[in-house]
Amino acid sequence: MNKGRVEAFTDAVVAIVLTIMVLEFKTPDEPTFTALASNWSYLVAYLISFLFVGVAWYNHHYMFALTKRVTKRIYWVNNLWILVMAMLPVSTAWAGRFITAVQPELFYFIIFTLWALAYAALSHTVMAVNLARDPEIAQKIRCMPAYRIHASVWFWLVWLVVLGLIFVWPPISLAFTLAELLLMAIRTPADSDRLF
Repeated sequence: MNKGRVEAFTDAVVAIVLTIMVLEFKTPDEPTFTALASNWSYLVAYLISFLFVGVAWYNHHYMFALTKRVTKRIYWVNNLWILVMAMLPVSTAWAGRFITAVQPELFYFIIFTLWALAYAALSHTVMAVNLARDPEIAQKIRCMPAYRIHASVWFWLVWLVVLGLIFVWPPISLAFTLAELLLMAIRTPADSDRLF
């Protein structure tokens, strides 16, 4: 498959997701900063989700810059990944509106979890496709912090703790997402800004 077309399609979906998320931010009814501040919870959820999409796109771009080809399998797993990402505006809007309610925060956490699983599956698929012909590319993808974090037992142990804590303090879902994304944003491959 044409790798550039798959990347362009993915970029278009990412751009639409970001646009829809910002449209969920309601204009205040009054011309005051106090009225604007009343939307603080959605603004927090939006900023975390914006970081979510930005970090995801950066790592996706790196992985696709490395791979030499895109197979039908990569294409469909990539579609699964962007399908889950397309649910982010809904989960962000609901979690932002009801930041202290269990079910909206649990839904946000579920979408984040599905995204993490889909990203791990995509990374694994791209790795597997490159393993025979280009083992060094497969190794680079295996060493990506974004992949290693989601493949770590520690990540999933912390995930279990956070899942339980959502029922005690619901905003922990957004806090956990933020912490994980900051880790992925800071720990990028050394050559990630030198690919072309």
